Amino acid sequence: MLRLERRAVPSRRAQVAAPFAAVAFTLAVTSLLVAWAGAPVGKAYALLLEGGFGSRFAWGETLTRATPLILTGLAAAVAFKARLYNIGAEGQLYLGALAAVAVGGLHDGSGFALAPWLLFPAMMLAAAAAGALLLLGPALAKSRLGVDEVVTTLLLNFIVLLFVSLVLDGPMKDPTAMGWPQSVALQEPLQLAGLVERSRVHTGLLWALVLAVLLWALLRFTTLGFEIRAVGANARAAAFAGMSVGWVTVKVALLSGALAGLAGAIEVAGRAGYVTLDMSPGYGYSGIVIAMLAALNPLGVVGAAIFVAGILVGADSMSRAVTVPTYIADVIVSVALLAMLVAAMLANYRVVWMRDVR
Repeated sequence: MLRLERRAVPSRRAQVAAPFAAVAFTLAVTSLLVAWAGAPVGKAYALLLEGGFGSRFAWGETLTRATPLILTGLAAAVAFKARLYNIGAEGQLYLGALAAVAVGGLHDGSGFALAPWLLFPAMMLAAAAAGALLLLGPALAKSRLGVDEVVTTLLLNFIVLLFVSLVLDGPMKDPTAMGWPQSVALQEPLQLAGLVERSRVHTGLLWALVLAVLLWALLRFTTLGFEIRAVGANARAAAFAGMSVGWVTVKVALLSGALAGLAGAIEVAGRAGYVTLDMSPGYGYSGIVIAMLAALNPLGVVGAAIFVAGILVGADSMSRAVTVPTYIADVIVSVALLAMLVAAMLANYRVVWMRDVR
């Protein structure tokens, strides 16, 4: 009989190797699906890597896709660090994007209600506040009433998407969009500048990188970071040491939701220009995979986001050359999450064979 036994000291080597083992296992499993589709596995993976990382254009598309993924990955990482399981980054992203356009759209087509240099930070603050407040409710419900935040944050995603659909077909609908449900576009002074010539990479990437470094520094060097790590390691011990677990949970919720809301604002200001219902191909959910692949390390989130973005971009290129659907990218991301969860578990537990003595 097999059973799991907790390690007295978690295997540091296993923790470091876990992301690489998860990726290797994922590629091995998905190679079976590629072969089942009738495509040569080696060629398919070569095309996948070439499409995501094999050219200047490919890198540009990958980094553009990675920008919101870094932010949603950071949102998941900081929440999970405190054992606040935020599954609602998708909804927080959309609400942040909507708030950004609601504030950034304060113009009559010829002039702005506020100067652009004032309106832009107001737009970003509105997006961060919208995402933060959306997660605050589930966080309070968890800390005060013991309500499972996985359920509440997940269900809020669908509520937010329905709300976005309502306002895009109603008060925020662009009258010049020929009936298409989309918001009014942000004017050029409120859009993020390009970062790399002849590509869609914008300065939002710099925002994401700076926030990753700041979040890493906060977790490592500040009192709040210590409290977050303590609550995540053992909430009862943290409370016994005098920490307010509920207050730490609220602060983490505000920080996590703000990062996800900023992801929506930066995606609108840097790439899309306006809000649509298909603006995000699941950035919020992919952020969970990225956080887990990075072992909840904010700096590791950057590398994991670029990897996942490269897979998503490369899958489009691969599907045009061989008979493999683009959905293989979603399978890779999903299997990577499951593999990472198992790898992380094995880093903290060992499998022990027990003889059945009767």
